Amino acid sequence: MMKKALEITPNFEPLFGTRDENLRLMETMLHVHIDFESDGLVVEGPEESVSRVERIFADFEALRRAGVNLQNGELNGMLRLAVADPAITLRSLVDSGRQRSAGTKRMVQPRSLNQRRYVEFIEQCDMVFGIGPAGTGKTYLAVAMAASALLAKKVSRIILVRPAVEAGEKLGFLPGSLQEKVDPYLRPLYDALYDLLEPEKVDKMLERNVIEIAPLAFMRGRTLNDAFIIMDEAQNTTSEQMKMFLTRLGNNSKAVITGDVTQIDLPNPRRSGLVEAMGVLQGVDGIGFVHFEDGDVVRHHLVQRIIQAYDSFGRQQRELPLGMEGEAQKKAAPKPQ
Repeated sequence: MMKKALEITPNFEPLFGTRDENLRLMETMLHVHIDFESDGLVVEGPEESVSRVERIFADFEALRRAGVNLQNGELNGMLRLAVADPAITLRSLVDSGRQRSAGTKRMVQPRSLNQRRYVEFIEQCDMVFGIGPAGTGKTYLAVAMAASALLAKKVSRIILVRPAVEAGEKLGFLPGSLQEKVDPYLRPLYDALYDLLEPEKVDKMLERNVIEIAPLAFMRGRTLNDAFIIMDEAQNTTSEQMKMFLTRLGNNSKAVITGDVTQIDLPNPRRSGLVEAMGVLQGVDGIGFVHFEDGDVVRHHLVQRIIQAYDSFGRQQRELPLGMEGEAQKKAAPKPQ
């Protein structure tokens, strides 16, 4: 065990996080104790862990002097990576994020180890499955990687695909052209594009079909060359649709398939193509699978708790004797005031 005093200035306050959450993160994951003193911090713990805390503070100060100001959300995610892996530094994360995000409005930076694996798999494999709960960055990171590949001229177009299945509601027939009909289903992909690129640039790319909206139902018979293809909400594909989509991949193309197997909106008799693909393609060379967990959620902190609550409720339901589900739902319902 060792104890080390670190001199700090008001410049370090962003590193502490909201209500010192980043300091608590370092304490928990590195097994150190951090105390405030009049002119600095005292870090106590194993020698290697104390050295890593010191390096994090030094990296943060070096980045600040270089003009890099990190927002708390991305800083917290980078710290999680830096404390989980001794080989990772804040500086290396910023450098890789800048290279990956050249030409986009914001730096795209993984915020968890699974997100980092996901980005690395997308860079290394021609086909990647990102599977996990809502809010884990599956779609956003896929769109960011697609935009990066397009701007770097690694591909000549982006193709966005999503099965047109409503989440419980029946919207009926939608008016307008084919693109106007599928636009509501593809809104999350548009949101990510407009967040990463200037709206005028996105609109121009859509007009020139550099970014193409391709309804899944109209994919049969096509060969998609020199493209970065993203299929979102893949849990709502049938087995036949999934096989058809996966066999569209052409030369110099990359495909990312995202989905959440806990949110399948298909009619009961239909088997999810994503669930089947997870079993059929596991272990196939050149295909990467990344499974996200509730700890990877990067939306509002309540989203993580909501997912955990539903997971817990689902486990209780599966453990109940047949016919008792209704009783469990009555018990879970709030009591009238």
